[in-house]
Amino acid sequence: MPGAVRVPGYRRSMHIASHNVNGIRAAHRRGFATWLSERNYDVVGLQEVRCRIADLPEGVWCDRYATYDPGELAGRNGVALLTRTPPVEVRSWSGAAVTFAPSGSATVQTLVPALARELTVFRTHGRYIEVDLAEAPLTIACVYVPKGDSPLLAPGDEKVQGRYDAKMAFLNGFAKQLDRARRDANRKGREFLVVGDFNIAHTNLDLKNWRSNQKTSGFLPEEREWLSTVINPRTLVDVTRSLHPQSDGPYSWWSWRGQAFANDTGWRIDYHLASPALAKSAVSAHVDREDSYDDRISDHAAVVVNYAI
Repeated sequence: MPGAVRVPGYRRSMHIASHNVNGIRAAHRRGFATWLSERNYDVVGLQEVRCRIADLPEGVWCDRYATYDPGELAGRNGVALLTRTPPVEVRSWSGAAVTFAPSGSATVQTLVPALARELTVFRTHGRYIEVDLAEAPLTIACVYVPKGDSPLLAPGDEKVQGRYDAKMAFLNGFAKQLDRARRDANRKGREFLVVGDFNIAHTNLDLKNWRSNQKTSGFLPEEREWLSTVINPRTLVDVTRSLHPQSDGPYSWWSWRGQAFANDTGWRIDYHLASPALAKSAVSAHVDREDSYDDRISDHAAVVVNYAI
């Protein structure tokens, strides 16, 4: 395939998943380890792990190497990347990421990239981790973007305004950070991929009830415009949308309430953004949606792309 990532003598199908688990302990009780073992995806990025290292459920990572930055905010955030082999290099904003081996041993060998000024306040929040894979010329990052809030729905509320301002500051800094990470990967001869929960639905195709949510955080004009500046055929490609250009969704988040899941009244807020050559190698993209409400691991479902690397 023209533009696909290649290593001499090496070409394989690599399934990469992104899953906001909404708390790994709750997800584990709902069958996360079984899901991970049965799906057997090559790389899995997790968001909202929300667990101190000491409290991680036994055996939750199965046979994977798990690189995890829990952050310092108890019960909040936390991102991880699960890989088949130890990563060549790990980078996190805090420098405190831990890589667990299947044997249970743990190592802390984390580099700290230079951060955009707007991101320094988020440095220890457990929102971003990045690894260089050993089995492919690929740098993969995992992000959990702040949810934010909408001052349009609560004018004058200082807490709402504060959450909105924090998200917009994060987005402004993160655009710069993504550009740096992509360029750094390119200098090392690697493709770049960032997966995660961006907490933004980009277009009307990306949420079912878009008309009634135009003043809601996650679908504000300025959030959508930010994502439009990040997605570009020359820099980062929205892989799922490129493979499903005119489809509603496929959605990746549904409220626990009511009939949202049964009626597929969802939002597409979980993404794979890939460097152009890697995006061209994508064979398929789907949302690994459970069959029924009772089978759900999280309020999100995993977004999975098969890359011919």
